Amino acid sequence: MIKKRTLVAGLLSLSLFATTLNALEVNITKNLPYLNVEINSKTIKIQRIQNTNHKLTNSYAKTSRPTPPFGIQPYQPIKGIETISELDVLDFIKNKLPTSEGILIDARMPKWNRAGSIPGSTNIPFTVLTPSSRISYQKIIGLLGGKKETDKWNFKNAKPLLIFDNGPWCQQGLRAMQNLVKIGYPKSKILYYRGGMQYWQILGLTTTIPK
Repeated sequence: MIKKRTLVAGLLSLSLFATTLNALEVNITKNLPYLNVEINSKTIKIQRIQNTNHKLTNSYAKTSRPTPPFGIQPYQPIKGIETISELDVLDFIKNKLPTSEGILIDARMPKWNRAGSIPGSTNIPFTVLTPSSRISYQKIIGLLGGKKETDKWNFKNAKPLLIFDNGPWCQQGLRAMQNLVKIGYPKSKILYYRGGMQYWQILGLTTTIPK
């Protein structure tokens, strides 16, 4: 009996020790300290900055921009397209990206993307989602699941998309969504992260620098 109690006590001690090692001061939620996800055979760890005195010093610390064009976006700028939160973005990254079931689109121009983006995202600037784009438009729409049929697109196999830009004051994500909806992309297949990079960074979440 004594040996059994000693074994149980030892296991509890190891469990508490492991919990202490994994404990963070700044968690994503009460029960989620961080998120590990494997994308393209690479493990990405997403967590919040642990320094509780950390403050933004980049362009996302800026409160005011000339308006127009940088007006505050409605919560749901396009009826039929769902607006989501950071936790929903994390859920999308965890459940859609590893199996290539969905695409996380950074709709900003490359200069913004190069400064840092949400882990697992693909930079598809809103400007290339138009037929007049110099880049292979049909190829890009094809990667999103569209198929060209005579003079229109077939989106039977359209992939779920999660689109974001700089934040509530930015129109790049909105214009990307407008361009897609215009050619018939199903609204039900599009999610909009309105908070964008500004909210993502205000919450201290991990960003990656594209190679």
